[in-house]
Amino acid sequence: MQGMTTTAPLRRKRGSVLCVLAVVKDDEERLCLCPRRLLNCVPNRGGGAGGAGWHRVRTGGGASLNRIGEGGGAIPAGPWTNSRAAQIGPLLTFLQSPERERERERERGQSAAAAAESMMGSGMGAYGGVVRPVESAAGETMLLWGLGQPEAHRNNALVRQAAHAFELDACGRRLSLLQSPSSMSTPGVTGAVVWDSGVVLAKFLEHAVDSQRLLLRGTRAVDLGSGCGLVGCAAALLGAHVVLTDLPDRLKLLRKNVALNVDDPHVPGSARVTELVWGDDPHHELLKEPLPDFVLGSDVIYNEEAVGDLQATLNQLSGKHTTILLAGELRNDAVLECFLEAAMEDFLIACIEQDQWHPEFRSNRVALFILIKKPEKPSTD
Repeated sequence: MQGMTTTAPLRRKRGSVLCVLAVVKDDEERLCLCPRRLLNCVPNRGGGAGGAGWHRVRTGGGASLNRIGEGGGAIPAGPWTNSRAAQIGPLLTFLQSPERERERERERGQSAAAAAESMMGSGMGAYGGVVRPVESAAGETMLLWGLGQPEAHRNNALVRQAAHAFELDACGRRLSLLQSPSSMSTPGVTGAVVWDSGVVLAKFLEHAVDSQRLLLRGTRAVDLGSGCGLVGCAAALLGAHVVLTDLPDRLKLLRKNVALNVDDPHVPGSARVTELVWGDDPHHELLKEPLPDFVLGSDVIYNEEAVGDLQATLNQLSGKHTTILLAGELRNDAVLECFLEAAMEDFLIACIEQDQWHPEFRSNRVALFILIKKPEKPSTD
């Protein structure tokens, strides 16, 4: 048998299915992601020339084993019989065993490290840590949902949204943020409580500054969709001069939290609050040259209808020296794909993997992206 693959299908919006393929060929294991419709599977990676393989597909009539031909099409190969299971089962058991995992680690060695380094980039914008370039919107969503499987992890694991206050040790202080859980019953109101993505981004900023991968002291930052203000307050405590923004009806709670946590002469940065509706022209003070060093946002990618306005605002606030850091809750792959597809027209985008985050504040339900403006094309005039 030239190759074999097993699938772990996940339901995705728009009727597509995502499977993770573990390809074994010539004694070399490879992992690839494959968007497919049943009986029409085309591997993205790991196949190559002669990359035939097998994978298991569950259909309404039961399971069947399908061969992936060299051309990439799935060729029905009969039912998943006991004899086929007997042939493949031992290999599956071996591949998933701790012994094989230890053997795999030994085999990788320096070559694996070199391969990983070639795929990752060192630094982007003002961030000096390792990043993984986003090459396509569809590929990124497949990666996050196929390998991270956010739906299998507990939602809101880092916060307590039913409480009237949320406390967090960050930036050498005990932050205390007022919440309004009762407001969550109002349609469209999500900024009245703290979300996991806000905690992840705030602690990432602290960790990146502490590890000297990021410098915030003395910089100018705009925080989009600030909600309760956790990210903006953290940035101010780390030395940035931050403008926290949100819709008009969210500003009262936001101002209270800024006063509670940042209005202190010992804080190295500063924070103030202003209204900003995405898609509208920002206040002229936000557009002063030079444009902000940083644009921050947590849980701002949540609705396809808001993607266009968010992208317009990111474009307005970003100059060639601006670094954008966005933490997003992984609720809907179609919404994230829509945003990435739109943003890639104007920005270079990379993902900051969890090994770069604060070690105690990580979640498979959150993704962290860094964006910078694409270089302007030279004029042909």
